[in-house]
Amino acid sequence: MYEKTLFFIDTSHSGNIMGTQRGVADIDQIANDLSSAENGIVVFTAATGKQTSQESWRWKNGAFTEALIEGLGGQADYTKDGAITINELDLYLSERVKALTNGSQTPTTSKLDTVPDFPIVLK
Repeated sequence: MYEKTLFFIDTSHSGNIMGTQRGVADIDQIANDLSSAENGIVVFTAATGKQTSQESWRWKNGAFTEALIEGLGGQADYTKDGAITINELDLYLSERVKALTNGSQTPTTSKLDTVPDFPIVLK
């Protein structure tokens, strides 16, 4: 049985995520490092390591956070079974963030292949 841990990272200037100002850390590499531990860690990031996270006064937060709130609120339940799984949320975030940002931001998800799809929201 996996201990399930989810990380949601919505940030620009991702070099600060490692506590340094000297270079820009690659958020892709950080996500891969976190998810490489064999304990069920799934990392959702707002954008690739070379992109910035977009924000808007209309959303009152970033595009990724807007999509995350919508998705967890029920929009990501593609199968309409009352459960939102990792894979459903991944698909929703990918499509919705691209739509909100006119394709300029691409969220990523990193997890080991051995981590099964599991529900994270039950309604």
